[in-house]
Amino acid sequence: MTAKPGPEAPRIVPVVLSGGSGTRLWPLSRESYPKQFLPLLGPHSLLQETLLRVADRARFAAPIVVCNNDHRFLAAEQLRALGLADARIVLEPMGRNTAAAVAAAALLLARHDRSAVMWIMPADHHVADLPALHAALAAAANAAVAGLLATFGIRPARPETGYGYIELGDALPSIPGAHGVARFIEKPDAERACAFLAGGRHLWNSGMFLFQVGALLDEMTNHAPEVVAAVEKALDGAETDLDFLRLGASGFAQAPSISIDYAVMERTARAAVVPCDIGWSDVGSWATLWEVGAKDKDGNVTDGNVLLSGSRDCYVRSTDRIVTTVVGAQDLVVVTTDDAVMVAPRERAQDVRQIVEMLRTSKRPEAVLHRRVYRPWGFYESLHDGNRYQVKRITVNPGAKLSLQKHFHRAEHWVVVNGTATVERDGETILLRENESVYLPLGCVHRLENPGRIPLNLIEVQSGAYLGEDDIVRFEDSYGRD
Repeated sequence: MTAKPGPEAPRIVPVVLSGGSGTRLWPLSRESYPKQFLPLLGPHSLLQETLLRVADRARFAAPIVVCNNDHRFLAAEQLRALGLADARIVLEPMGRNTAAAVAAAALLLARHDRSAVMWIMPADHHVADLPALHAALAAAANAAVAGLLATFGIRPARPETGYGYIELGDALPSIPGAHGVARFIEKPDAERACAFLAGGRHLWNSGMFLFQVGALLDEMTNHAPEVVAAVEKALDGAETDLDFLRLGASGFAQAPSISIDYAVMERTARAAVVPCDIGWSDVGSWATLWEVGAKDKDGNVTDGNVLLSGSRDCYVRSTDRIVTTVVGAQDLVVVTTDDAVMVAPRERAQDVRQIVEMLRTSKRPEAVLHRRVYRPWGFYESLHDGNRYQVKRITVNPGAKLSLQKHFHRAEHWVVVNGTATVERDGETILLRENESVYLPLGCVHRLENPGRIPLNLIEVQSGAYLGEDDIVRFEDSYGRD
């Protein structure tokens, strides 16, 4: 039975940290569309899974999502799909690790209630056992109300070298289920990880924390005052932009780039840990997805358009457009997208980050972008490109519209495949239906809108001397883009 905090316990404010680029899950996860926005383990993305764990408003207040400015529309759309109209999205102008992100949420809450209890959760983790999570949360909430800074320690299932560890201190008699923290330990080598597993007093550091806002800020002011000062300036300079709270860039840039673990948890004398076994995974690599995935009789985990023959213990994933076949392989990871294929031994799956760095160094777009690029109004997808021309598919969500814009170097033809389009072209308004088209000459001022109730799909053919996405001048935009 799920344990719950006592009747005097406050509602918990979930704070979801949605930064990071997830390079170890390339080619599916990329800088423009990282792993937390991907449905890797079911119909919902990892971010949505995290938010669904705190959807009960009787127990949880509206969540705060802290994310990268470039991902703001991805986050907003995924929250909208869950019907979370009450959530707040706080935008970081640049990455500063987790201490600054946590401080931003804490200082924001402190302006109304320093006694609020906040639950820090990474957006890209998976939890399989929700009742066990809620039981651990009850113990952590009791620790937080007592003024402690609680973390969740995962009972290790193997001698993992990719996680930090927490050494258990003595049990806290007044808080059943909670312990003191003897020390935090950085990622160990294989020998120490085996010793930790055998000794039974070391836990994986899950990256989830629970504390009262006032207690955290007191400890952060003591141990990392420069973080608090910088984020206070960023909040003082914050602006509301559509549904987002945009932190001030000049203040936030002064914050050191350090983790909440290093800034506070490893230094405070008020740390507590709740040991738990909740089916937790940080979904940190393709090998991890094989470990938690549903396996066939030969130990294979597959997803998408995949055929296997005589293969064992493989993870194979493919886009629906491309059939990926694997014959006579063992312990391999094979991932196919529309523009890239990655093959690696499962034991070296983490090394895919080296490929991403090579792509970045050579300025290959595959390091950052998918063929499908999401925008606040929908997405576009590159279908074909050649000498002075390019073909794209454009999908516009119901009721959405692109910016009023022009191009200096290209003309465009739009052909409606399905749905209805309203096109502005140099002051005239044109209504297009299925199989109808329009020509947009170079330099004309134009806008595309979907006035209907179903997605609008069209084919765009660009022609001209330069076809880059930066050839655009916006005169008006509903989404506040420059």
